[in-house]
Amino acid sequence: MSVPGYRGLTWDHPRGYRALEAAARDIAPRQGLSIIWDRHPLEGFESSPIADLAERYDLIVLDHPHVGEAVAQDCLQSMESLFGDAMIAGLETAAIGRSLASYRYAGAHWALPLDAATQVTVYARDRIAAPPKTWEEVIALAEAEPVALSLAGPHAILSFQSIFAALGGVRPADGFVDRPTGRDAYAIMAALAGTASRQWIDANPIALLEAMTAGEDIALVPLIYGYVNYAPGGRIGFADAPRGVGGIGSMLGGTGVAVSRRCIVTPALLTHLAWLMGEDTQRHFIPAHEGQPSLRAAWTDRQVDDRWGGFYSGTHATLEAATLRPRHDGAIAFQSEASARLRAGLIEGEPADRVLDDIEAAFRRHHRKGQEL
Repeated sequence: MSVPGYRGLTWDHPRGYRALEAAARDIAPRQGLSIIWDRHPLEGFESSPIADLAERYDLIVLDHPHVGEAVAQDCLQSMESLFGDAMIAGLETAAIGRSLASYRYAGAHWALPLDAATQVTVYARDRIAAPPKTWEEVIALAEAEPVALSLAGPHAILSFQSIFAALGGVRPADGFVDRPTGRDAYAIMAALAGTASRQWIDANPIALLEAMTAGEDIALVPLIYGYVNYAPGGRIGFADAPRGVGGIGSMLGGTGVAVSRRCIVTPALLTHLAWLMGEDTQRHFIPAHEGQPSLRAAWTDRQVDDRWGGFYSGTHATLEAATLRPRHDGAIAFQSEASARLRAGLIEGEPADRVLDDIEAAFRRHHRKGQEL
């Protein structure tokens, strides 16, 4: 009897592929299937339409801003149709923060939360004894130490959204941000858009973390997507994102595994996907292969935390509080355009209202493609 064969796509970082490839090699054959995982760069998620990927792959590792586009293109199978409501309800309780909820759109979930992440603070332990806890403390630190914002790609606007949330901002029904809080968030970023931010303006989170691990002249990045892979060794530390009057502000990241419409789903495949989401897998197999689990049981496991340099306990509260990004059809295009505009405004020292006017116009234009459901 032939073994069902599947092809999947994940991202080209150890956190994104090692656990999946190890599971495909060591676990899937015993479950009666074959899986080959291809890789593409992290930025490939922003540049490749989900519908195109779904024509070529059975399994796709994606992040939640893509779900509106995927639903509009009708290119994924819902998790409820594959696993039933009871399993999904169980995952809702077990997954940390809004990791599962982030994939719910138009009345269904479109991926399983394979990996959980959000923007946190990273600091050089040899330069900072205790990381700042508030945005006021971050600005004060920047007067004495090199503080870099994460501004490359979509990260400028994601940092802005996180600061906006920390300041207690509420997204209005007819726009992107309320203007008074938006101005305050822009002012914080402008205060931090100094030498270090400009020097590393093209560095994505992986490049920034690798630079800090190598001892480059960066004392702190106040908002950057956390990667457990860089925690062991002690050179850099991870901590909760800075607080404002609205509490911790951070935009949820992480990835989920989705099943394309082209995929012929077998019981063996469902068994494998359910195994990936199991508590034992999440607490042991995934961390052992440099993955970053999505279940709360793994994030609160003391042995897992100790093995990975206190990364989980240091950032747990931020992940629990993290906010969802826009997910409507057109959200990815908006994210790219808004980030480029914000980055240019900060570098050129433009006034807040001019930049925010353009971002609001971009939001309205891209939001017309699809409404948040």
